Amino acid sequence: MLMSHADRPARLLYMANGFRVLAPGDHVLCASSGARIRLDDLRYWSVRDQAPYATPQLASEALSPR
Repeated sequence: MLMSHADRPARLLYMANGFRVLAPGDHVLCASSGARIRLDDLRYWSVRDQAPYATPQLASEALSPR
């Protein structure tokens, strides 16, 4: 029987030019807002923090020096 990965968060390794799926799923949660991000829509992340972001604004705010 095939297991469905729908509606399950994925675990990813974020790299400079992409990401690798470590545990299958169909989405991740934004580190800033908690918004659900489909893997097909994931464009912004931090390699250093290993964290995804839903929008460029959220990524920029999170990664700005304090």
